[in-house]
Amino acid sequence: MSTTGDEQPSPQPTPQPGDGADVPAPRLTGRARLGRALLRPSRTQLIVAVLLALVGFAAVTQIRTTEQDSTYAGLREQDLIDVLNGLAGTTQRTRAEIDRLTSDREDLQSESTQRQAALDRARDEVDNLQVLAGLVPVTGPGIRATITEETGSISVSSMLDVIQELRSVGAEAIQVNGEVRVIAQTSFEERVGGIEVDGTLLEAPYVVDAIGDASTLAGSISFALGPRAEVRKDGGEIEVEELDSLDIDAVREPVQPEYAQPD
Repeated sequence: MSTTGDEQPSPQPTPQPGDGADVPAPRLTGRARLGRALLRPSRTQLIVAVLLALVGFAAVTQIRTTEQDSTYAGLREQDLIDVLNGLAGTTQRTRAEIDRLTSDREDLQSESTQRQAALDRARDEVDNLQVLAGLVPVTGPGIRATITEETGSISVSSMLDVIQELRSVGAEAIQVNGEVRVIAQTSFEERVGGIEVDGTLLEAPYVVDAIGDASTLAGSISFALGPRAEVRKDGGEIEVEELDSLDIDAVREPVQPEYAQPD
């Protein structure tokens, strides 16, 4: 059947479910899509999430660091000046304390040095006094003067002349016959058969050992009108030997004072 131009085409029937035609899937809403993405995230979404988490962590750390470093950020200018003045005062006090401690250390070192020097001087003085008092054996260069009797006996006066001359030129220690140490209080007395020195009877030949400068000690015996001349008047002779090393072993017992006390 032919149709005319005035006729309209008839509408196509809408497909119904179950009649075998393809039905388009219903469009999901935004909330549904978000829920679906959260439940089943894709690989790209996971990477983006990790990156966002790292960025957030870095931002929080930076904020905290900034808060810690900005302790004085909120202070007024006058407050900052006061803080600086306080720090300057603390620095000055610290430097003053360091200077004081340094000075104390130097004083202690100086006092220690002076104390040590005083102790050394005291020890030297004790050693010298022990030598002079004849309390210790000594050794050193010196002379040995041997006095022999040839035509007469040696008098106490001649023996004392020898001892005094040796002392006057600096003899530091003297002994006679290796038995008696001669000190300031030593006594000499004439006895039958010899000379008694501090209670010990000594017989000729008399050997006098003296420690000191050997040439000087020898000169004090040999000069004209000196001890050698006096010994010869008594009928004796004196021979002097200079020695590089001489041992004086005779010592004295210390004498305790009865009345005197150290001041």
